[in-house]
Amino acid sequence: MNKKAIQDLYPEDYSHCYGCGRLNENGLQIKTCWNGKEGITTFIPDKDQMSMPGFAYGGLIASVIDCSGTATAVAAAYKKEGREPGSEPVIRYVTASLHVDYIRPTPVDCPMELISRVKEISDKRIIISTELSSGGKICAKGEVTAAKIPSSMKQMT
Repeated sequence: MNKKAIQDLYPEDYSHCYGCGRLNENGLQIKTCWNGKEGITTFIPDKDQMSMPGFAYGGLIASVIDCSGTATAVAAAYKKEGREPGSEPVIRYVTASLHVDYIRPTPVDCPMELISRVKEISDKRIIISTELSSGGKICAKGEVTAAKIPSSMKQMT
């Protein structure tokens, strides 16, 4: 497994996401590693990221699934091109759609573990399915449709 998180390989222009941007000091700092076929994310929620005492806020769960999914899409696109994640030219995907099913309440007192897998892949869009577990139980499932970043979002330098 690639020990470096996919998000840590994004160039600075693409590293400000609230969920996973390494340059966003106030963000969640979500990190996803790639094992060659799946994205693996572990996230430990803060006690203040809850909906009710002891359980994670649904928006947090959606954010973790979202960032895990888009990072997995990036890694899968590099693999499809036969290149290492982070190599030039840069590949970056953003969320086109996000769907989350909440299976059971997710506790905040143990790590969230996410496995993200490629469901479909094309040149412009990748669909990623994710299972989020906590305490050994599946708590949520999500699907991210990730789109190759449009030129309108690229920084003009």
